[in-house]
Amino acid sequence: MDFGMMLKLGGMWAKFTKNHPKFPQFVKAVKKNGLQVDTIIDLKLTYLDGNVIDTNLKITDDDLKMFEELKNMKK
Repeated sequence: MDFGMMLKLGGMWAKFTKNHPKFPQFVKAVKKNGLQVDTIIDLKLTYLDGNVIDTNLKITDDDLKMFEELKNMKK
């Protein structure tokens, strides 16, 4: 990733965290506790019209490997 893109993403992340201050706390808690195989992540979207879409993910070993690769990309 080039330096200009990193700066752009950094600015976007700063704005996102300003708009959603609880999300960084959530990310820090996940990072502190870590993810393990068979951890379940629940996702739910509620639209203005009341329509709800939800799903969950059970973390696999392959998922953990992918997350590790993503972490290494920022180094």
